Amino acid sequence: MKLEKLLEGVAVVNATACMDAEITSITDSSREVMDGGLFIAVVGYSTDGHRYIPDAISRGARIVICEKEMPQGTEWVQVQSARTAMAQIAANFYGRPAEKMKMIGITGTNGKTSVTYLLKAVLEKTTGKKVGLIGTICKMIGDEVLHGERTTPGAMELQSVLKQMYDSGCAYVLMEVSSHALAQERTAQIPFEIGAFTNLTQDHLDFHGSMEEYAQAKALLFRQCKNGVFDTDTKYAQTMMHDATCTRMTVGWQKPAELMGKNIVLESDRIEMDVCCDEECHHLRVGIPGRFTVSNCLLVLGIAKQLNLGLQEAVEALSQAKGVKGRIEVVPTPGYDFTVLIDYAHTPDGLQNVLRSVRDFAKARIITVFGCGGDRDNTKRPTMGKDAAELSDLVIVTSDNPRTEDPMKIIGDILGGMKNTNTPYIVEENRRKAIRLALRLAEKDDMIVLAGKGHETYQILGTEKTHLDEREEVAEALCEMQSH
Repeated sequence: MKLEKLLEGVAVVNATACMDAEITSITDSSREVMDGGLFIAVVGYSTDGHRYIPDAISRGARIVICEKEMPQGTEWVQVQSARTAMAQIAANFYGRPAEKMKMIGITGTNGKTSVTYLLKAVLEKTTGKKVGLIGTICKMIGDEVLHGERTTPGAMELQSVLKQMYDSGCAYVLMEVSSHALAQERTAQIPFEIGAFTNLTQDHLDFHGSMEEYAQAKALLFRQCKNGVFDTDTKYAQTMMHDATCTRMTVGWQKPAELMGKNIVLESDRIEMDVCCDEECHHLRVGIPGRFTVSNCLLVLGIAKQLNLGLQEAVEALSQAKGVKGRIEVVPTPGYDFTVLIDYAHTPDGLQNVLRSVRDFAKARIITVFGCGGDRDNTKRPTMGKDAAELSDLVIVTSDNPRTEDPMKIIGDILGGMKNTNTPYIVEENRRKAIRLALRLAEKDDMIVLAGKGHETYQILGTEKTHLDEREEVAEALCEMQSH
């Protein structure tokens, strides 16, 4: 593709490069540069891409996109923001695939994954069309699963994946849109048909600095979409709607909303409610327990309404949807009369939600096993310790992904929030041992909640990923218990 076409829509400050130059590839990593390619020098949060320009040129970069003028002998294009330019260039390079599909973005601290999976099932059932999904667990093109590292990929990868989805026949794409992605303009060139807001609670303050900045990053989605759907039961819904340029539809079951859930029933294996919008009401039963399932389902149905799907058809499709791996997932415990649940809850609100939901149907004790991630927001640790103690009957404090932090330092931060509670707790830093301990201590009708890992099948110790699948750990531990 010619450089001139690649730069369509990019605010160019100055340039020495020939606009007729043919570009064969684009990248912001000097290690991935190919002969005849274009290198984008992005000023990052921990490093400056301008440092790697000599390496990119030595590897065959033909032209450099930069924010500073380069020395003679280098073909360059100077822009005001390389990050902004990168989103535009990536979209141009891959043929602007997002404009050819209906893009639906889900943002919020918790619930994004569940909403996208439930919505995918509804769209496939009601429209019969192929749906793409980009999120925390993976990327999907119809039934094909692709591995994913970040909730929302970088602009280059994102546009490449979108082209792949369009080429595969996807009519809809559902995206979990993280606050990092919005702040870093990874989604800047995505024309969202619909943006949806789940909730906002403390997380990522190591990156954003404050809840206000975190909220403003999330709110960017609603200045980038045509239609918005907002859960008004949540604290920050009004913040999201305040400067929104999209239409606004509200959903909820605790506060008045356009689409309301009424007559809520919470059981250990399901939720039930009447879903009402205007003069229309339909009964919904979904085999996924938890209060947050009520909120997630209402958001899905609100999106369906914004896509002009019939409410009755959407309710019928949603009633057949299955749960999401690692989201209040029941683990088999053959031969034992206690229950084990795995949930991804790794924020204060997420942990509160899952434990309150379990309390709704628990017949005996709640035993919670959890830790907090290292090299991440450390201010939430005591809060989560306090929440776990107040909402459980026994807490086993362990490691999550300690990364390069001292695991016992993280545990110490968690214990700081448990000082003034009466709930008994045990410290077992080794997560495998902590799971086995919980199983040995469990009695009839107890609920064991393994919180924090969810769908993850690894643990990050130092800089290394080691295999850790909690389903396997439970199965192995139960076999060991039976053999003794």
